Amino acid sequence: MPTPPDAAPRKLADDVHVFDAPFLLFGIPVGGRMTVLRLPDGGLWVHSPVAFTPERRDAVAALGPVRFLVAPNLFHHLHLPDWSAAFPDARVVAPAGLRAKKPALRIDLELEDTPDPAWAPVIEQMHVRGMPQLNEFLFFHRPSRTAIVTDLAFHYRHAEGLKLRAYLWADGVLGKFAAPRFLRLFAKDREAARAAAQRAMKWEVERVIVCHGQVLEHGGQKALHDAFSWL
Repeated sequence: MPTPPDAAPRKLADDVHVFDAPFLLFGIPVGGRMTVLRLPDGGLWVHSPVAFTPERRDAVAALGPVRFLVAPNLFHHLHLPDWSAAFPDARVVAPAGLRAKKPALRIDLELEDTPDPAWAPVIEQMHVRGMPQLNEFLFFHRPSRTAIVTDLAFHYRHAEGLKLRAYLWADGVLGKFAAPRFLRLFAKDREAARAAAQRAMKWEVERVIVCHGQVLEHGGQKALHDAFSWL
């Protein structure tokens, strides 16, 4: 039986693969993306797991042993139980606050201001404070100059379907790389969020992987600066 197209990884750079998958937000097909980074020891660091299927499991396993399954904020955790069951030796990583929100979810390691020693040689991270309901972390894969953003910015250079286009227009992200307007509802301390964004701007970013929209291959540092200008 052939592998479904969305179960196959796309290689963006050495040690950087993504899996695109359908995802509905309030019935709107916004799509989702999982990023898989290969660590220096060959193990895999999996960001924002998408819906689990046996085909996706096999495709990930073919890339290497899964070491970490990462929920990057308080919303991108829906599929962690299935993935952690499929890879019981992988450590489940999440921001502080997810234990209280989802007490049944196994969490082995909480994200902190500094990266865990297991991935610190190649991945930096930034806790965007000031948005406690979102509590998102930005990540930067230094070898490939790739930043990974979850809900702090979308990139829909193009979009199909009236419902999706209407939603993106209302949220101010249609046709561009930008922060969705709904973020303003989460910003309780803009000063703290601005400070985190300014520190992330020091990363030498070229590519930006977003969970919603298309991957931005070039000009990532300026794109992030422009997207966070609302702060």
